Amino acid sequence: MGEFRDSLKKLLAWLKEERIDLAYVADPTSIAYLTGYASWTEERVMALLVSREEAALLFAPAINEGELRSFAWPGSVAFYQDGESPWKKIKEAIAAWPARTWALEGGSLSLAWYRALQAEFPGSEMEADITDFLKKARLRKSPEEVAKLQAAGAQADLAIEIGIAALRSGVSEGELAAEIQYQLRAEPSFPTIVQIGENAANVSALPGEGRLAPGDMVIFDLGTMKNGYASDVSRTVGYGEVSAEQRQIYEIVRQAQQAAADGARPGMMAGEVDELARRVIREAGYGQYFPHRLGHGIGMQVHEAPGIQPGSDTVLEAGMCFSIEPGIYVPGVAGVRIEDCGVLTEKGFEPFTHFSKELQILPIKK
Repeated sequence: MGEFRDSLKKLLAWLKEERIDLAYVADPTSIAYLTGYASWTEERVMALLVSREEAALLFAPAINEGELRSFAWPGSVAFYQDGESPWKKIKEAIAAWPARTWALEGGSLSLAWYRALQAEFPGSEMEADITDFLKKARLRKSPEEVAKLQAAGAQADLAIEIGIAALRSGVSEGELAAEIQYQLRAEPSFPTIVQIGENAANVSALPGEGRLAPGDMVIFDLGTMKNGYASDVSRTVGYGEVSAEQRQIYEIVRQAQQAAADGARPGMMAGEVDELARRVIREAGYGQYFPHRLGHGIGMQVHEAPGIQPGSDTVLEAGMCFSIEPGIYVPGVAGVRIEDCGVLTEKGFEPFTHFSKELQILPIKK
């Protein structure tokens, strides 16, 4: 049936190195990363159990049995019916495995489920946590992952085009967000953000009833999922003639975004990249109006490691993928954010999104 994925082989190597008998992986995204199997089981238990003796079990509700048995998976599978105890079924499925020491995905296992698991394996030690290992394993993307992120980025560019084309006097933020989703027909990676006028200075407020009028700045912040990978992009445009200060703020943000994108290199600390953009904004006199980090990692989830933020000593490496998204938010004046996600290569930062970052002033439409 084939071999385990490279990501799962890394987990096996980690278990052997740490002398831990088995790992219990609970988060669906982590399971997809390690196995290639992605599914949604609602409130039911789904897990990947990995033995350091090079065995792995995908455990799922019986409603997933048909799709899972047709999935090309070199490990074993086990299922449970509604009404059965998943924990007893897990115990039966791995009865022959050494199970004295466990590593759990602590950030994704509820206290109730942890206690239920402990009750079935009362003599086992369940103190180790694999959350950090998985986070670090996902930091550097393979060429195949980068290609998927580029494809998702192309969808995000299209979404920006749809949103801009839908601008007209009186349209609400909610209507614009709905129009983008209707025309794009793609799964969003997070709720689409559209902010008009004064609401654009509220950083990441969700769409409301704010309606577009001449002289407003509009922020679009959105993303899609494609082939299991996320995109995320922000653009800000003007509707009708905007003020000189609004234009100035936009240009400062554009220069800050460009400074970080041009300057990012492997070997730099994440905090140093943040400072490249933050210095431009601070020296222009708007430092207090840039309240958030410069960026976040992206991959199978829209927010991953690394965080590109002040003081971070994370050393950036080629293959890491993250956003660069400075912003200035001045109440009563303007909110501006410009964002691209991209991959860091030996040559620098290569974005996944390519929609123009020159200030666009859209004509007034009724």
